[in-house]
Amino acid sequence: MSDSNTQATAYWKENLAIIVKIMVVWFVVSFGFGILLVDQLNAITIGGYKLGFWFAQQGSIYIFVVLIFYYAKKIEQLDEKYDVHED
Repeated sequence: MSDSNTQATAYWKENLAIIVKIMVVWFVVSFGFGILLVDQLNAITIGGYKLGFWFAQQGSIYIFVVLIFYYAKKIEQLDEKYDVHED
C-alpha cells in the first residue's frame, strides 16, 4: 500500500471512531433519556417541567446541535493532522 493510501485509511478510521462516539451519545440522549429512562428523569424538574419530558422535547435537540459543532471541530482537527484542511 502506498503512503497516501495508508494515510487515507488512517484518516477514515479516525473519522469513523469520532462518528461512532457521537452516535452513541445521540442514542443515549434520544432513546435512553427520552424513552427508556423517562420515568426516572421525570422525578427531577427544570423550570417547572419534568426532566424526562424536557429531554424528549427540547434537551435532545440541544444535545444534537452541540454534537454537530463538536463533530465540526474534531473533523477540523483531523483534517489539519492529515494535512487535508482547507485554508
